[in-house]
Parts: sequence; structure tokens; C-alpha cells
Amino acid sequence: MLEIGTKAPDFCALNQDDIEICSRDLKGKWIVLYFYPKDMTPGCTTQACDFTEAHPKFDDLDAVILGVSPDDAAKHRKFIEKKELSITLLADVDKKMCEDYGVWQLKKFMGKEFMGVVRSTFIITPEGEIAAIWEKVNVRKKKTVKGEKIEIVHVEEVRKKLQELQA
Repeated sequence: MLEIGTKAPDFCALNQDDIEICSRDLKGKWIVLYFYPKDMTPGCTTQACDFTEAHPKFDDLDAVILGVSPDDAAKHRKFIEKKELSITLLADVDKKMCEDYGVWQLKKFMGKEFMGVVRSTFIITPEGEIAAIWEKVNVRKKKTVKGEKIEIVHVEEVRKKLQELQA
């Protein structure tokens, strides 16, 4: 697994418009790179919509948001159109990025084992180093604080961490 302070693996992948996006072209920018299992599924839709809603706040932090799944560019286009997403989605159909970032793992669901994407988020510095990692992300989790149930939104955690890193 990757560690904070190490060089982020280089990548090149097609976005929803069949345009190649490469990490080398993003040098000098902060990157929020999040991996998710599949377009149009409940958790993935919530996450993509949350990132879209928070997109202007990330723009203010000079950060590019990239969502990555094994779905192809055409499926990403449909997802973006249906949910009116403003973020960029990368098609990792050969799962190379997922493997390079260590998120393509054995999963278990209802007694069955299969390989799949473990929802994860990385913040990459303008110099190309990993600055933060979230593994096995819960998009929205409930937590009890002083007897009160509150909802913690992953996208907000990421934004706050990015602000801290830039301070």
C-alpha cells in the first residue's frame, strides 16, 4: 500500500470525453484522486454528487477532483449527464490505476469473494507526492458526539484536510 510522503504513481487514463488525462499534465496542482467501484450505484452516486456540490470549494483551493472506476468513458458520460456532475471521471478499464494505487482488492459480499475497487481517496501535492490517504471510505457515516447523532460527509473531511495541508 502507498504511504504519505511517497511519490504518487504516475497515471494516464481517458476521461468521460475520451480525452487522455495524465498526472504529468497536472504537475503544480493539488489533486484529489478518488476511486469508487461503479457508476450509477447508490454510494458512488452520493459520493460523485457530494464532490460536484463541493466542486467550487475545491476550485478555490486550486485542486482538481478526479474520480476513477473501471467503467468505460461512455458509461461515465451517461453517469455525468444523468446526475449533472461537474467533476472529471477517469476510465480505468484495464484496472492499472486501481492496481498501482492498491485499491483493486479481494472483497467479500454476502458470502462471496471477488476482486473489486475498495473505495479510497488520495490527496496528491503539486509536486506529485501523496499527502493524505483514506481507505475503505464510508461516503457518509453517522457518529454520536455528546449524545447527538451527526453525519460526517467524506467530501468535507477531504476539503478540510486539503485546507490544512495548504495552510
